[in-house]
Amino acid sequence: MAIVNKQTGDPYENLANAVIAQAAEDYRAALKKIKAHPKNKDAIDEALRIERFFRSGWYQRLTNVDGEFLIRKLQENI
Repeated sequence: MAIVNKQTGDPYENLANAVIAQAAEDYRAALKKIKAHPKNKDAIDEALRIERFFRSGWYQRLTNVDGEFLIRKLQENI
């Protein structure tokens, strides 16, 4: 899933999009580490931390994209 970085005139929206894009990139990286080394505790902890973010109230304030949907899509692409 490609996240498009659309620069608008709203710097707060740009920041929110950048935060979510970075979290998605970090989540993908953690999932790849887990796939390669299923017992990697650090990678598992990182993935769980990012999943908590995607389910958080803060995430919901940043975007209208459902966090569970994003998690599933990112997992499908690993």
